[in-house]
Amino acid sequence: MTDPTTPTLPRINEPAPAFDAVTTHGRKSLADYKGRWLILFSHPADFTPVCTTEFMAFARRQEDFTKLGVDLLGLSIDSHFAHIAWVRNIKQTFGVEITFPIIADLDMGVANAYGMIQPGASDTSAVRATFVIDPNGVLRAMVYYPMPTGRSINEIFRLVQAIQTADAHQVATPEGWACGDDVIVPPPNTVAEADIRADAGYTYADWYFAKRSL
Repeated sequence: MTDPTTPTLPRINEPAPAFDAVTTHGRKSLADYKGRWLILFSHPADFTPVCTTEFMAFARRQEDFTKLGVDLLGLSIDSHFAHIAWVRNIKQTFGVEITFPIIADLDMGVANAYGMIQPGASDTSAVRATFVIDPNGVLRAMVYYPMPTGRSINEIFRLVQAIQTADAHQVATPEGWACGDDVIVPPPNTVAEADIRADAGYTYADWYFAKRSL
């Protein structure tokens, strides 16, 4: 029997849960981002130090995300007015302007749909969850961090680059891959293909492991 307190998580490579919510930039829905990549990320609360560092890091890399065709959308279970006050405070205190919208999810509708509420961590705050949604509205990646640990926005940027590269070239990317590194060629599907893999012009280690440059 399913435990009713267990959050229902969306699944990778399936449509992301639809939403329509109030944000600091007016109402936003998932449909508004059709044709664009979207990073939807939650934070536990406004006016908290770890969340503030994350928001500033996202803001500092926003132009880089934009160049990849990626929009940013934050969320917490705080009010619309709390978000506005926090954004203003970050600018006044740290000199960093937050120009992406933040969802005010007071009824936890979006947070519950995306499994951002983790009872083992908090019943009233969204954990540090990050969702990468592609231009077709399909969820491509999701990453969860515990409350005390700030995310690496550089790693999230690298993740999006890796997904986009894999899509564009039908390849995979190895551990720690960065843009410009060699990529992994998909393994052969037949014995005949495996037999000729060594002579296919790749950087060859074994029949199932070969790399190439882009």
